[in-house]
Amino acid sequence: MTTDSTGSAPARPGTAGRQGRPERLERPDQPLGGPLEGPSERRPEGPLDRPLERLWERPSERSLEEPARTGPALPRPVPGTPAAPGEDRGTGEGAEDGGPLPPPSVPSARGPVPVAPPRTAARRRRATALPIAAADLAGTAAAVLACADPGAAPALLASAGTVLPALCARAGLYRPRLDPRALDELPALATRVAAAWCVGVTALVACGRSATLSWESLLAGVASNAVLVCAARGLVHAAHRLRYRRRPRAALVVGRGRTARAVTAALAERPRYGLRPVGLVEPGTARTPHPGGTGAEDGTAAPPLPVVTTLEDVAGVVARSAVQDVVFVRSPWEDPGTAALAGLLGEHGVSGWLVRPGCALGGHGPHAAPGTARPADAHLWGFSCRQLVLDCPRPRTGWRKRVLDLALVLPALVLAAPLMAACALAVRVLDGPGVLFRQERIGRGGRPFTLVKFRTVRGADPHEAATRWTVAGDARTSRIGRLLRRTSLDELPQLWNVVRGDMSLVGPRPERPYFVRQFSRAHPGYAQRHRGPVGLTGLAQVHGLRGDTSIEDRARFDNHYIETWSLWQDVRIMCRTAASLFRLEGR
Repeated sequence: MTTDSTGSAPARPGTAGRQGRPERLERPDQPLGGPLEGPSERRPEGPLDRPLERLWERPSERSLEEPARTGPALPRPVPGTPAAPGEDRGTGEGAEDGGPLPPPSVPSARGPVPVAPPRTAARRRRATALPIAAADLAGTAAAVLACADPGAAPALLASAGTVLPALCARAGLYRPRLDPRALDELPALATRVAAAWCVGVTALVACGRSATLSWESLLAGVASNAVLVCAARGLVHAAHRLRYRRRPRAALVVGRGRTARAVTAALAERPRYGLRPVGLVEPGTARTPHPGGTGAEDGTAAPPLPVVTTLEDVAGVVARSAVQDVVFVRSPWEDPGTAALAGLLGEHGVSGWLVRPGCALGGHGPHAAPGTARPADAHLWGFSCRQLVLDCPRPRTGWRKRVLDLALVLPALVLAAPLMAACALAVRVLDGPGVLFRQERIGRGGRPFTLVKFRTVRGADPHEAATRWTVAGDARTSRIGRLLRRTSLDELPQLWNVVRGDMSLVGPRPERPYFVRQFSRAHPGYAQRHRGPVGLTGLAQVHGLRGDTSIEDRARFDNHYIETWSLWQDVRIMCRTAASLFRLEGR
């Protein structure tokens, strides 16, 4: 369990890394790769501080007055490309009024995290997958009706028609790709068609109709099904290519150097990929005119693309050009600047692609280690290409986590009732009235709820409790309070929060609205920890991150827990938490 109860301790200067004080945030005119740390100072609000909708405002007058910078020269660009348009310590919002704090929108370091994020990219993925799935079902139906007897066709079609889409979805055969080809997919399709027919034969055996399908019919059905599905997919891919040639999607290219120029030129010259570059993003580059106006070291002469370097400019290009895709020439997660850019684009529903060169251009592509899976052979004009998920993945908890919580917490409440009564009596006798302490915390999706625990601090003022940080050795903590906190018994009333559904047994620890606002501005990824349910204990806590420890480390552990969640991981964390209670590792 953790130490985020009430208490008071002024923020210690020079401990921003541990306590989370936002010392410096990115300014609108600062390159994407600029530093995020620096001396504490008051400064104008930057794009990472502001609500997301304000990123769509017009560029500042300073950017309009500066000479337009140009990017790589493109041989024969596609006509119609738009031209370049000329838990912290410290004070925060609501800390001085003394009134109740409004529920925050859970802002992140790159803008508020919306409770219902845009679904543009998800809709495009579904629009691509549904016609392909329909082609698979049509090919399967034709093969079953042609090769199976009328008595066996219904059961075989129901089984194979259900299993084949599931296997293809599991293998990623419905994911969007640049310039897909049906023959490239045939080996994977044939394997899954054979598996689907095996399931169908098993269903026939279970129904007592195995004699209605001979071995010759089975082999003919598998072969014809694979061929028909491949042919149907070829028609769907051809229709998609025709549509993309007529109406290519606006795209940004992120990167610098020869690789970025080659990728941009390949997209501009070959509309079959369905992407039309409208801008080049160069993170960490100063806003200066490009020498010579071409932006290409090899001197290729052609109309250039606009170069953007800040989040504000990128948001403007996305709004004006209706950008739907972004192509990275290196992983966006290797640099804080491009990571913030990827998050911003993901929140706006932009699809991401990663292209990498091979050894021929001096950079290593997707080389797989011996014994690992073979990399995909999809490419963009010789560059290895794969899709990126830019928005934060959703937690996969669902109803299973809730069932586990109720199965454990209801018996725990009954067993812990005598102990909770003893703790309540000790607090009442030694510290006076007010056994329980109630405080607003932020839960899943940024929704506030009232957390309940035993009172451990004397005379806690509500406003001070909501805006002051707790540290070990607080003089206001009573003797019984120190005992309860050290044994984590003060957290027992939160079992009722679990029953109500406000919390889970395992998850990121909930924090107060004031500190959620502070930490979300100062630490990238902190707000994303609210994707899943909050909990009594978590992965960060069993690794010793409790009390006055690094907020950045906690957020990293919490996000890793959400993205790798499993029931067994919850069981492991609860076992490690129980062991820490016996070792008295509380606050």
